[in-house]
Amino acid sequence: MESLAFTYIDQADQLDELVSQLNEVTEVFLDTEADNLHHYATRVCLLQLRIKDSNFLIDTLSDIKLSSLWEALKDKSLVMHGSDFDIRLLADMAAFRPRELFDTMFAAQFLGISQIGLAALLKDFLKVDHPKDSQKSDWSQRPLPSKMLNYAVGDVQYLPQLKNILHKQLSELGRLDWHKQKCDWQIESASNGFGKPDQDAWRLSYSRKLSPRGLCALYELWHWRESEAQRMDRPPFKVIHNQLLLTLSQAVEKGKYKEAFEKLPKGIKSGRARGLMDALERGAKRNPETLPRRKGGKRRREEPLTPEEVSRQDSLKAHRDTIAKKLNIEPTLISSRAQMAKIARCPECVHEVCLPWQVELLQL
Repeated sequence: MESLAFTYIDQADQLDELVSQLNEVTEVFLDTEADNLHHYATRVCLLQLRIKDSNFLIDTLSDIKLSSLWEALKDKSLVMHGSDFDIRLLADMAAFRPRELFDTMFAAQFLGISQIGLAALLKDFLKVDHPKDSQKSDWSQRPLPSKMLNYAVGDVQYLPQLKNILHKQLSELGRLDWHKQKCDWQIESASNGFGKPDQDAWRLSYSRKLSPRGLCALYELWHWRESEAQRMDRPPFKVIHNQLLLTLSQAVEKGKYKEAFEKLPKGIKSGRARGLMDALERGAKRNPETLPRRKGGKRRREEPLTPEEVSRQDSLKAHRDTIAKKLNIEPTLISSRAQMAKIARCPECVHEVCLPWQVELLQL
């Protein structure tokens, strides 16, 4: 990628100048970079903005107050790509909620484009090469290498052109309102941020298949991993991933955790073997009755769909797939499996489950 021009902002007077420029526009192109792949607690490390024909990189780890920035942005129309993670980050960081959004990833989906990543879209529509090799870098490092800075600018440099192309094609197909409904839904669903882990966070997917003894092991292992991740300032998955926690919990169920421990990769055991073995032993000895109960009592599982409801779901799926094929879009964009199951149970609840454009297409 060519070297791109930008202004790096890490001083208060620079931010003041940026805010004055923001006050002159109605539309801003925005992206973020975070350090969630490298540290325990996620931080926004960089904000990328394109205003008119200028690019700005705001160092959010610098010692400048950003309240004036959020105030200036709150009434703007934001253009972003794959905005869910970014909106949640900004909600947690500054209780920021966009007023209006145009998400280029959603636009690509509504146009039936199969490769919806930003790099792929820039390549297809603008013949721009936007390498992704800096995507997973540690954005908390300072100073940031020029390669990473150039990558960050590239995330917003071409968004105006891309947005114009996608907007035009959506308009030609009569799908702008679908896109707006989806973007409004995104603002609503993501503006609460990521939320805090509750007391049931240790109950990983598929943990319901574990016996009480296995759950004891998982509880101890999960909390050991959390303390290790905090101590090392690393994401928990970089200490030991979820599948291995479940595998070790199953080994405790079978009374074979020592054998399972010996088979672990050296990299996992290195420097923390004693703590991991202690957690396994605590799990093997813990009384299942001492495990914290689910919040609000045991989670009530939904009953399986009745034969009538299964038939209704199958008919809905066939109808959805026919419409999707005609429109050349992914069927799940019209309704997901979870949505169809809810509609099959309660057809009159469709307006609570689907957006208006989805209901209209499904003719429900």
